[in-house]
Amino acid sequence: MAEPLVLIPGLMCDGRLFGPQITEFGRGRAVHLANITRAATVPALAAQVLEEAPARFALAGLSMGGIVAMEIMAQAPERVTRLALFDTNPKAEIASVAAAREPQIVAVQAGHLIRVMRDEMKPNYLAPGPGRAEVLDLVLDMARRLGPDVFTAQSRALQSRPDQQDTLRRVRVPSLILCGAHDALCPLHRHELMADLIPDARLVVVPGAGHLPTLEQPDAVNSAMQDWLGA
Repeated sequence: MAEPLVLIPGLMCDGRLFGPQITEFGRGRAVHLANITRAATVPALAAQVLEEAPARFALAGLSMGGIVAMEIMAQAPERVTRLALFDTNPKAEIASVAAAREPQIVAVQAGHLIRVMRDEMKPNYLAPGPGRAEVLDLVLDMARRLGPDVFTAQSRALQSRPDQQDTLRRVRVPSLILCGAHDALCPLHRHELMADLIPDARLVVVPGAGHLPTLEQPDAVNSAMQDWLGA
């Protein structure tokens, strides 16, 4: 039996972020969706994922999920058989971005979650194309269901996240670094950095995708993941 696959979603996303991947890879292996809604620091979130994960597993995370995945590699690298990082950032949050989260948190707690999410996504999240509106609607529905308290906790975790560049230098498992070609939030140069830090990592850039390639171009993502998993 193939090793289990643990998927970690991004900020204000649930399992639907990985819907096409769960359908594809759930046929031949156990797929576990990590919960990152119950703590306000990245180390605490990683520890919770590890508590609920199988003994050993392949690990993939997107955006904030990738940040938690890197912390899992810092805490328990012996449990991870393969690592995939999608549209994410290995660096600690810079002061200006951390400060910009404060008015977002205030607005969300005042009842404006969807406006904040929409304003954040418009310039940064999705590639142009006919499927953009459908993906945007899905992301907003995921955020609506998770609610303002999760937004606040996850924002706090991102504000204080540790730099993981040294962690990536120590990775010794098959690794996939993947990003959408149009990702303005976590651009290509961040992924080139991660691919340089991890020995023998494979870098894949997905045309026609922005920050959420798992939904924007699922066939391309699934193909890259099949190679990574040896499926």
